[in-house]
Amino acid sequence: MNIFERTGKMAIGSRLRMLTAIITDDASKIYSLYDAEFSPKWFPVFYVLGQDGKKTITEIAEEIGHSQPSVTKIVKEMTAAKLIVQLKSSDKRANLVGLSKKGMELSDKFKVQLLDVEAAVETLIEEANHNLWEALAEWEFLLNQKSLVKRVIEQKKLRESKEVRIVEYEEKYQSSFKSLNEEWISSYFEMEEADYKALDHPREYILDKGGRIFVALYKGEPLGVCALIKMQDEDYDFEMAKMAVSPKAQGRNIGWLLGNEIVKAAKEMGGNKLYLESNTILKPAINLYHKLGFKKIVGRPTPYSRCNIQMELLLKD
Repeated sequence: MNIFERTGKMAIGSRLRMLTAIITDDASKIYSLYDAEFSPKWFPVFYVLGQDGKKTITEIAEEIGHSQPSVTKIVKEMTAAKLIVQLKSSDKRANLVGLSKKGMELSDKFKVQLLDVEAAVETLIEEANHNLWEALAEWEFLLNQKSLVKRVIEQKKLRESKEVRIVEYEEKYQSSFKSLNEEWISSYFEMEEADYKALDHPREYILDKGGRIFVALYKGEPLGVCALIKMQDEDYDFEMAKMAVSPKAQGRNIGWLLGNEIVKAAKEMGGNKLYLESNTILKPAINLYHKLGFKKIVGRPTPYSRCNIQMELLLKD
């Protein structure tokens, strides 16, 4: 059985490497057909110099999408093969290179070879159901926009977030509510009096005053918490506060799931505006709030010395 049929798309890198190996092997044989002692890996550098003339290592690397060390190694090999020569540059720091006389003669010789290769590739495209050349260009563009690593991270988060359950607070979660908040607050700031009041007595200071607390469970373990606090304020109905997610739960979209649950609850309870306080050093948190739709405001009093940014979310259009 074909190994790629068994592995599926997981082995895309291996399959591309195998295809590359097949084409590279053929490329070596093709150069021999035209009596050229030439390594296929030299071609991008050789082509650029043949078309554009002298260039620096940096310029070549940028044009062909290789690293500078990779281009430097290829240039050394081509210099040893007497296809490239070092040229004088006004900038002594720049390593300027160009095709030697032998290299230029080979460049002229390759013009016929390129015509034959181009025609051969065209026959492949015509015989295939899919145009690989166009597909490669499309894939390069898409991976430039978002790498395969980022795409895998997104899918990992999506899959793991499906295993997260958001539940209403119960007394058995009080220790988790306090410890998770203490953990993140102590990592960046110091616990304050207002923190202890809410964390030690969540029923008295949050629930009995018309607020709610949500707990994120991952495989049954409380790894995130967040509170919706009823505000005695003419401008705001509720505050989103005491959001804390365990470091070991990062990457599971728990903050996003909790935030959405808070927004949903505030709307269901008839809220018009949702308020929060934070600190700008907490960049992931600030990004999350923006993603949820919060906008920065100024000028409100706060009981927390660590607060340097205040935000609001309009719950009704």
